[in-house]
Amino acid sequence: MTPGGGSGPMKDCEYSQISTHSSSSPMESPHQKKKAAPKRKWEVFPGRNKFFCNGRIMMARQTGVFYLTLVLILVTSGLFFAFDCPYLSEKITPAIPAIGGILFFFVMGTLLRTSFSDPGVLPRATPDEAADLERQIGNTEDIANGSSSGGYRPPPRTKEVIINGQTVKLKYCFTCKIFRPPRASHCSLCDNCVERFDHHCPWVGNCVGKRNYRFFYMFILSLSFLTVFIFAFVITHVILRSQQAGFLNALKDSPASVLEAVVCFFSVWSIVGLSGFHTYLISSNQTTNEDIKGSWSNKRGKENYNPYSYGNIFTNCCAALCGPISPSLIDRRGFIQPDTPQPAAPSNGITMYGATQSQSNMAAATPLLQSEPSITSEELPLPGKTTIGAPCATLTLGQPTPPSSMPNLTSETGLTDMIPLKEEHEGHQFLTPEEAPSPPGMLPAGSPITHSHTMHVLSLASQDSLHEDSVRGLVKLSSV
Repeated sequence: MTPGGGSGPMKDCEYSQISTHSSSSPMESPHQKKKAAPKRKWEVFPGRNKFFCNGRIMMARQTGVFYLTLVLILVTSGLFFAFDCPYLSEKITPAIPAIGGILFFFVMGTLLRTSFSDPGVLPRATPDEAADLERQIGNTEDIANGSSSGGYRPPPRTKEVIINGQTVKLKYCFTCKIFRPPRASHCSLCDNCVERFDHHCPWVGNCVGKRNYRFFYMFILSLSFLTVFIFAFVITHVILRSQQAGFLNALKDSPASVLEAVVCFFSVWSIVGLSGFHTYLISSNQTTNEDIKGSWSNKRGKENYNPYSYGNIFTNCCAALCGPISPSLIDRRGFIQPDTPQPAAPSNGITMYGATQSQSNMAAATPLLQSEPSITSEELPLPGKTTIGAPCATLTLGQPTPPSSMPNLTSETGLTDMIPLKEEHEGHQFLTPEEAPSPPGMLPAGSPITHSHTMHVLSLASQDSLHEDSVRGLVKLSSV
């Protein structure tokens, strides 16, 4: 190797610390691992939702109809402000475009607030919480049935609670692994349990629940006023023009008014009807889901009543529209708590180095310097004895043996049995003290290490670790 490092013979001899319990590469140190950037909770959210702006915007996955809603509102309002408002402000009053602009911005604000917010998604139970809940339910069922069997039982589907004197059933969600709170339901499109679930509205591209219901109601109510406003003044525009130049000429002069009138005419009925229906629901403090199922209908029994109603319309409206907005329970922009870092497994001093290019590629699987068998310096035959006449033994490749299972070698026979001796003398290469590798961090930059074939090293390491002195002592013994 040339001084100063670089490529060369050093490629044939690589030195690294390995661990049989780690899946990392042999040359990678635990301190060199780069820490992964922490993820936010919206990135691993289990529901079928889409997130934008780093989790600030939360929508359903199916948003095609939502874009249609945006196009209809923007196109109709844009045509009205471009072709009708100049004429109406001149002939009638400039307040018409001002009122139209206020309604338009209010509609867009409530629409985006409904579509981009968390409707009240309930977090799913963690595996530990789900297991603990199922275990508690199973123990309760065993006691109730007089059974002591510890087999698995699926949790019951309902649990009864009393609210304002009315019995309410709580259903168990097998997807979220929780008992849903009162008035909550699981949305099959978003795959989430939503608190005070009203319905899934594709026109706004989101579920309507506890946290965005008031904005949804203000959206459809303001959209009703905007639609009626545009339709009324478009008809007024056409009538005024037709009085001056005739009906056909009025349509030719303002063709956009025809398109606006058609869109508003076909949409005003559904929008106004939807606003009236939700006004009824708010006044009685019900949800669309409860009304469709008839949860509080008198047909179910004379004593069946809505336990959530305050008894008068004004209080119910104030509770739905003016009450405080509960915070989001899923914390979609929060960071995921990293797992507890696992300490690096001890290597027990096992080191390896590859003698050839092919062996260096298999360094992690076939370490060349093993700690089996363990031979102490007192038990090693001295160089003066006849048993050292044979060449130095070669350690066979294989998996390392735990130190506790190593036999104690007390005789020369045991040494020859555990370490096979070769009969051929030619082709053997021995390491000199200058060629012996040092432990990590102690290898000089300019020390030459050149060997191309399998190196034969007799291990003098203890059962715990290989020390530099013992390795160098072994090399001196082998070179005698």
